[in-house]
Order: sequence, then C-alpha cells, then structure tokens
Amino acid sequence: MSLCQVCGNEIEPGSKFCRFCGSSQFTDSSAAYSVKTFSHRTVNLEKGMPFVEPALNHLKAVIDEARRLEIQVLTIIHGYGSSGKGGVIRTECRNMLDYMCSKGELSSYITGEDFHRRNGLVKNLLSRFPQLSDNKNLNRNNRGITLVIF
Repeated sequence: MSLCQVCGNEIEPGSKFCRFCGSSQFTDSSAAYSVKTFSHRTVNLEKGMPFVEPALNHLKAVIDEARRLEIQVLTIIHGYGSSGKGGVIRTECRNMLDYMCSKGELSSYITGEDFHRRNGLVKNLLSRFPQLSDNKNLNRNNRGITLVIF
C-alpha cells in the first residue's frame, strides 16, 4: 500500500486518484514538493462493531500514529448509535478528546454537527486547510463523526 500525497490515507500503489479525497496523485516526485502538503486521514472506529474499550484503545493508537506521521486533521468515524440518543462509543470518544485537549495533547476537535461554514472554528480551519472545503461531511450535521485537529 502507498499513501495519498494529499490526505495521507492508504491507497493502492500506482493509483492516479485517491479514493478518499479524490485528488490526483503525482507521478513526478518534483511536482509533489511544489505543493503545500496537507495530511488528512479518516479512521473508522465502528468497523467490526467493537465494544467501547477496544474502540478507545484504537483511537489512542490512531492519534499517536497521526501525531508521529504529522497528520494535521483526523476524521474519526464513531457512529451515532442505534438508540437515537447518541452511542456510547461516540460519547466516550469525545470525553477522551476533551481530556486530551485539557492536557494539551491535542489542539482541538470539531464535532460533526458543528462542522459547518458558519462555525468560527471551522472558518479558521478552512483558512488553514482550504482542501477541507471539498469534504463531503461539511455542512451535513453528521453526528457520527468528529474531526481532530493537531
């Protein structure tokens, strides 16, 4: 597997386009250096329908890896829960992110329901990373995701 040169997600080697962000992949290595790099990765915590503890352990590992790889934005798919009140993984994931922000381990995070152009934090995020303007979750009120900003 290789990594997308724009969002950092894993793609098939030799792919001309990323299946996550849709960006074209450079064939000439010099072209890759002329573009300001932006790393965005999407992680699905719901995959395999884990219990809360394994999902949180996976989240910790993903955040550590993203920090090591210098990913700027991480989209966490945690789901909303089948009860209609919000799932336990979603709640505990956000509690953990609150704690990490309070300890200075993360810059901030934006909930999916707040990920819209009218939000001041999102305006700042979009000015830093204009590539997120094309994000399919922007302005969708998606309660099943959270964006982590490093």
